[in-house]
Amino acid sequence: MLDIADIQTIEHDVIIIGAGGAGLRAAIECSKRGLSTGLVCKSLLGKAHTVMAEGGVAAALGNVDNRDHWKVHFRDTMRGGKFLNAWRMAELHAKQAPDRVRELEEWGAVFDRTNKGLINQRNFGGHRYPRLAHVGDRTGLEIIRTLQDYGVHQGIEIYMECTGLDLIKDGDKISGMVAMWRDSGQFIIFKTGAVIMATGGGGKAWKVTSNSWEYTGDGHAMAYEAGAELIDMEFTQFHPTGMVWPPSVHGTLVTEGVRGEGGILLNSEGRRFMFDNIPKRFASETADTEEEAGRWLAGDKNARRPPELLTRDVVARAIRKEVKAGRGSPHGGAFLDIANQRSEEDIKKKLPSMYHQFKVLAELDITKDVMEVGPTLHYMMGGIRVDADTQMSRIPGLFACGECSGGMHGANRLGGNSLSDLLVFGKLAGEGVSDYIKKLNQKPQIDEDQIKFIIRNATVILNRESGENPYLLHEKLVENMQNSVGIVRTEELLSKGITKLEDLKLSYKNIKASGASQYNPGWHEALALRNLIITAESVAKSALMREESRGAHTRVDFPGEKDDWLEYNVVISKNEIGEMQTNKVPREKPDKELQRIANLSMESLENEIFSEK
Repeated sequence: MLDIADIQTIEHDVIIIGAGGAGLRAAIECSKRGLSTGLVCKSLLGKAHTVMAEGGVAAALGNVDNRDHWKVHFRDTMRGGKFLNAWRMAELHAKQAPDRVRELEEWGAVFDRTNKGLINQRNFGGHRYPRLAHVGDRTGLEIIRTLQDYGVHQGIEIYMECTGLDLIKDGDKISGMVAMWRDSGQFIIFKTGAVIMATGGGGKAWKVTSNSWEYTGDGHAMAYEAGAELIDMEFTQFHPTGMVWPPSVHGTLVTEGVRGEGGILLNSEGRRFMFDNIPKRFASETADTEEEAGRWLAGDKNARRPPELLTRDVVARAIRKEVKAGRGSPHGGAFLDIANQRSEEDIKKKLPSMYHQFKVLAELDITKDVMEVGPTLHYMMGGIRVDADTQMSRIPGLFACGECSGGMHGANRLGGNSLSDLLVFGKLAGEGVSDYIKKLNQKPQIDEDQIKFIIRNATVILNRESGENPYLLHEKLVENMQNSVGIVRTEELLSKGITKLEDLKLSYKNIKASGASQYNPGWHEALALRNLIITAESVAKSALMREESRGAHTRVDFPGEKDDWLEYNVVISKNEIGEMQTNKVPREKPDKELQRIANLSMESLENEIFSEK
């Protein structure tokens, strides 16, 4: 008989799940506001995907080009997201990002500097002006270092190598979470008034991904099981430049900063093919003048902004097109050349992490050799549906921020917006939790029956005498998602993929991990697989429902953007009989002023900003 009294129990006002930039910033805010704060991470502190965001943090500081302004950043974000972004989230992000970056500087972040001593900023895909504040090509690492160094003095309790299993509810409110220590396999109960999900994405559902083992859709799945909604899950970003060769670095991200510093993309014929892939509408909207747009479309190599810095969906599809046409690199990608564009000294100075990483892991010297790159699953625009101002889901007490929340990026995320996103909405989530906890009449109570159910679901995997191998099931999952729910989709492929997911779900019911609970990676793999399957199914079903091509979601059978689909989000939820349902939900009407700003021509917007100054 399972006795709950024998299980370690810890109580906090708020539990944050995930210790990347979003989780750390949320924890800092909660603690600052007097809340007892617990931070749970299934890896070690500092081992977060925030460190992979290497190129910079997007914020309209105006240090390199003083024409930059929150309105321009907002406009770029909406256009990059194909106008499917949550309007209020994009507004809050653009307005608050500069303060969050300056705050980091006050907390000790060491940014690169301009000649005048200001925080330096670089060009990045989809951003009109140099907007990415950076620390070489290791910006995310510096942000994590800064937040950790600042956060450890705020009285935050940190629980490392601790995996969340499922949430506990008191009626409709969050009351806690059951977790397990990864080394011993012992369970732990967290009693809390609120939970903030900051768990990142679910890239490990795909075969080729820049994501590491932690990215198994835990936040998406736990929130879904608790009754929250998932939104925009069909929009999965394939970063155009992941290494495709050699095998030791397959899928590893090559930061957009390489292209921001002058790197160019070439096909097997030595042709700079991105000039052939510039959408005409994008050129006219983005270039400073009609003359500049014409030079861009004509392939003028001296145009101010290189076509390699188009939005990620455009670049990824262009590389795929070259490969399909037989003009790809020997291993199915394209060539990224920085070696012949910048001096060895410049490369080592501007891109030190890229240089050292590939020198050690791949025996590749990027100051002398070109890289072979191709699309790699990198980021999920979709996630837990939250209120823009508070970051709370429809479940009272359940909040989300960072990559695991949805809405901010619409159909496609601009590079650099992920770091400012996690800073802005991490803080807002902390504020939202503080307000929520203060209004609670009484502390939610934990339900012992729920706890027993969660623990038994976990231990049955160990107690079966025989069953499915979790590693083989994971292999089947990634092959299915790579082939059926990849960068280009059709109804036939998606339907086949969903059928195979149904088969995987049946197999998962009989999954078996051999060995005891201590130090058992097979058990951890099996537990994570449930979350991966839920996340994968939500992506596939959302992609099947959205019958258009928009941003990172490309349907060959429904080419082009459809105006009527701009009026809807695809929303995933769990129905009363425990099945996943997909709904086409009308979007909120945008604020008229925000709509006006997003639709202004750049000339008109610049004149407006100049007159305000």
